[in-house]
Amino acid sequence: MTFSLTDYNPYDFANRRHIGPAPAEMAQMLETLGLPSLDALIDRTVPQGIRQSEPLDFGDPQSERNVLRTMREIAERNKGMKSLIGQGYYGTLTPPVIQRNILENPAWYTAYTPYQPEISQGRLEALLNFQTMISDLTGLEVANASLLDEATAAAEAMTMAQRGAKSKATGFFVDQRCHPQTIDVIRTRAEPLGIEVIVGDPFTDLAPEAVFAAIFQYPGTYGHVHDFTAPIEKLHAAKALGILAADPLALCLLKSPGEMDADIAVGSTQRFGVPMGYGGPHAAYMACKDAFKRAMPGRLIGVSVDARGNKAYRLSLQTREQHIRREKATSNVCTAQALLAVMASMYGIYYGPDGLKAIAQSVHRKTVRLATGLEKLGFEVKPERFFDTITVEVGALQGVILNAAVAGGVNLRKIGTTRIGISCDEVTYPETVEAVWRAFGGEMTYRDSDRPYRLPDENLRETKYMTHPIFHMNRAEAEITRYMRRLADRDLALDRAMIPLGSCTMKLNATVEMIPVTWPEFSDVHPFAPADQVEGYTHLIQDLSAKLCAITGYDALSMQPNSGAQGEYAGLLTIRAYHKARKEGHRNVCLIPMSAHGTNPASAQMVGWKVVVVKSAENGDIDVEDFRAKAEANAENLAACMITYPSTHGVFEDTVREVCEITHQHGGQVYIDGANMNAMVGIAQPGDIGGDVSHLNLHKTFCIPHGGGGPGMGPIGVKAHLEPYLPGHCHMGGSGAVSAAPFGSPSILPISYAYILAMGGEGLTQATRVAILNANYIAKRLSGAFKVLYTNPTGDVAHECILDIRPLTEAAGVTVDDVAKRLIDCGFHAPTMSWPVPGTLMVEPTESEPKAELDRFIDAMLAIRAEADDIAEGRIDAENNPLKNAPHTVEDLVGDWERPYTREQACYPPGAFRVDKYWAPVNRVDNAYGDRHLVCTCPPLESYSEAAE
Repeated sequence: MTFSLTDYNPYDFANRRHIGPAPAEMAQMLETLGLPSLDALIDRTVPQGIRQSEPLDFGDPQSERNVLRTMREIAERNKGMKSLIGQGYYGTLTPPVIQRNILENPAWYTAYTPYQPEISQGRLEALLNFQTMISDLTGLEVANASLLDEATAAAEAMTMAQRGAKSKATGFFVDQRCHPQTIDVIRTRAEPLGIEVIVGDPFTDLAPEAVFAAIFQYPGTYGHVHDFTAPIEKLHAAKALGILAADPLALCLLKSPGEMDADIAVGSTQRFGVPMGYGGPHAAYMACKDAFKRAMPGRLIGVSVDARGNKAYRLSLQTREQHIRREKATSNVCTAQALLAVMASMYGIYYGPDGLKAIAQSVHRKTVRLATGLEKLGFEVKPERFFDTITVEVGALQGVILNAAVAGGVNLRKIGTTRIGISCDEVTYPETVEAVWRAFGGEMTYRDSDRPYRLPDENLRETKYMTHPIFHMNRAEAEITRYMRRLADRDLALDRAMIPLGSCTMKLNATVEMIPVTWPEFSDVHPFAPADQVEGYTHLIQDLSAKLCAITGYDALSMQPNSGAQGEYAGLLTIRAYHKARKEGHRNVCLIPMSAHGTNPASAQMVGWKVVVVKSAENGDIDVEDFRAKAEANAENLAACMITYPSTHGVFEDTVREVCEITHQHGGQVYIDGANMNAMVGIAQPGDIGGDVSHLNLHKTFCIPHGGGGPGMGPIGVKAHLEPYLPGHCHMGGSGAVSAAPFGSPSILPISYAYILAMGGEGLTQATRVAILNANYIAKRLSGAFKVLYTNPTGDVAHECILDIRPLTEAAGVTVDDVAKRLIDCGFHAPTMSWPVPGTLMVEPTESEPKAELDRFIDAMLAIRAEADDIAEGRIDAENNPLKNAPHTVEDLVGDWERPYTREQACYPPGAFRVDKYWAPVNRVDNAYGDRHLVCTCPPLESYSEAAE
């Protein structure tokens, strides 16, 4: 036998983790397009006038082994410490069964936001469990399915209260014992909206008639536990609302916000099994009285019925969301924290109410023992009553004690110049307490204290919570593992099939990039740990920022925004601060094309700007003459324009530089939405074509997984003149924070960093080129059956294409909903529906999909077109047909069959796998019924059978 050398390159193999089509398949696809090479396609697709002159140079791509070695070297530069800093972040233990089966399971982390409920029943149930747990703990009727973090949830509660309160006052009172980062974020949100933030003591400084609402921390950041019933009663008398920022673990022992008659409660579920991760991601919660549910921001899971009358979950009240209401939306929250909310809900199921109470009691007992020991050493401990946090007066010894604690492996909280804060948690062990005592100069052995608890008697909880059977299931590992598996099997995520969502870029999250996320060197770091303990994170954030600046053509970058919508908001705040510094604070007009993301006008509204809508031309491009006319008409007050590039219509517009120049000529700044950056990396730079600021969806272009609706990261890049106005943070000595932690959700940044290491500049550019190839291949193959709504002059698209379904609706009554549900039978998630053009589907395959999967999708779409033709030409009933009855379930296979098409046609259309077929667990969900009969917590078991009757 003889062997010959080949051109096999292991580094190229690493790139193939992300690039779906093999070289031979690319050649076949290019032949379909009638093009000789990928270069020829890019030359036809991307205007020469915007192409970047220099290639990306990040060195050679690294093998998977080298990526992990590099990440390990970075991780080891972070020092492992026990952080008792508190301030909203606590050590916690993630049950291994949850870590392996949820956090590390692609069935959960690659899923999309559950807008298609039939293929999302598993995560919808998990999120309904989360809502039920939060509703029970807070004592309020309605809870949402998570927000971004506690501080932004508090800011959302403020604006929600302003909408809901009958008081016409413009002030908002903030408890001085709220966490500092919460006060910082509230101030940032309030200032553009003209809300006066009043910080003070709720029991001495609150003037109810001067405010529309007030927020109180429960327990307070320094440990105080107060009953806020009296202040809330005074607020209600003045027609104002009461908000509590409450720790859910403390609520296992303490009176609930609902028992104090609070209107809204917010908080973080981080300590329910979600690691600190240097600040996130974590699932915040919001709960409220039933009267305010339609004003609540974020997503709300509800219970409806399907076409057979069986119980089915869905997203409720979607008409509140920004993609529908635009600048009139309740918020611009686009990314929740679904994956982390699922983890927190599973933590609640894993322990049940008795287990959670036991953890809370254990945390409190440790704190009592710690406090008792410090008092024996002669220190003054405050407050007298507390849950898990104490503040110790140490005078001039502060620095000595803090340094001694660090030497003993423990971080404590510096408060002012004479006090130290200490917060115990689930992972505070006896040796940790003893180390704290040693730092205070005492050598004592951990033992029971004289007093069993120091909670205020009037605040002890007497009401039950988490009574639903789901929180009392058999907690044997076999049972809980099977429960998580059953839920995952109900869903269709990226680990099963392509999710061709236009503008959402559901691409592969390679396993090698996910592995470092759960390393303790990254996951167990407190966001306010001293700088010399986080050198690994500092290096990673700085180097990733530099690489992203090189990719985008910007000069500086802020990692603080922890979602794409937060990035938009932060970018507009940066522009606003720039105008204000130049004595042009009157500029308040934002030009936004009709096709813009719904978050764009919602973000503009949040910074106090007026939205002026710009028309689209016939070909879908921005109508430049309308843009010019509106820029001229608003020249004196023009603050910015917000555009997406490539356009939301899936085309690289030739006029983008002209649009940017017009904006600059009239004193405005250009915000380029980074949602479509997957079509630009290595080919064009938004900062080079005229952009002043852009956000990057790291959960789209740079491989952070979508997680069923979060986590996400939306850092913003800016040109040099805007750098001084980027978001600050109170922990870093600044102000203007938009997120609770200085760097948003840093524990997921290793994913994007590892992706760039694995791909290198050449690999990143190739990914962009193949994304464009895959989209054009689909557009070409489907162009005979469906009209591709927008193309460039050569008939090409960018990385996505829009298919017009309206002719099918006119001829056969087939809607985009029908096509979407029929694709479920074929084993696909639907493309983006009716946006940016009603009655269309926007398809983005990404570079991750191999040709076989693209062909399977094409076969499915062609078969759907044939079924629509059968309806139009009278060969099948217009109402009783596979499209109108989709999706079909296993239940449809049993019993009598009276439909005018076969069971095989129903359940095994072209594109569907004969083996390993995905079966939707429910038939088509009745959305209108769900909104009319709103149920947002787990219904009792007997109601499940009632729904089917």
